[in-house]
Amino acid sequence: MAKAIILAAGQGTRLRPITNDIPKCLVPLMGETLLERQVATLHSQDVTDIHIVTGYRADQIEALGFDTSLNKDYEKTNMVESLFSALEFMESCDEDLIIAYGDIIYKKENLQKLLSCCGEIAIMIDEDWLSLWSLREENPLDDAETLVLNSEEYITELGKKPENYEKIQGQYTGLMKIRENKIQEFISFYNDLDRTADYDGNDFLNMYMTSFIQLLINANWKVKASMVKNGWLEVDSVDDLTTYEDMASKGTLEKYFDK
Repeated sequence: MAKAIILAAGQGTRLRPITNDIPKCLVPLMGETLLERQVATLHSQDVTDIHIVTGYRADQIEALGFDTSLNKDYEKTNMVESLFSALEFMESCDEDLIIAYGDIIYKKENLQKLLSCCGEIAIMIDEDWLSLWSLREENPLDDAETLVLNSEEYITELGKKPENYEKIQGQYTGLMKIRENKIQEFISFYNDLDRTADYDGNDFLNMYMTSFIQLLINANWKVKASMVKNGWLEVDSVDDLTTYEDMASKGTLEKYFDK
């Protein structure tokens, strides 16, 4: 079936004071933590081998009994380095590999679609992204990134700063899948990268995941968009939490996530 890595090393500074003493993935939303909700969704599709990359307050995640790897440099590195902190788990993976950010939750229908998606890499893309961004941002374009698809819904560009809405055919959601027979090549690609190069304005250790994916695309990897319309949430700030909790109390959150 599939295995999963959840990237949960970050400090969640925009969620303070809630994250003063807990990692971001253990922030509660409607009475359950983000990690509990994501794990339950994965379990619903028989994805039970789940590995967590920890960093900030790693002890609290370890205490829950998960298989973990530690990004000891979480304060000065970015998501790609967190992912490859789980190198041993990745190397031993003999099934499709799901990679998920620790601050997202998603409906099981979206996960089902990703699991069935073809492509060397499949990425959950929200084509109705503007609906969610408008809840969270006064000017959604300020926080959006480019995402361009070809006629077969393979991604040709992502992660750039857009000047307008023309190059935004959806938004990357922080959930992806690597096909089983491409995992070792995926690792080799990372190992072969130039550690001294600049990656969209960042050094190697602070490379964005979107920059890494774009490098794969530039190297002719087939990165397929698994297109969804809503059915997921990202929790990045206290304002996000307040918005979602208020919507849940009014019964208007179901479009994005079911309680």
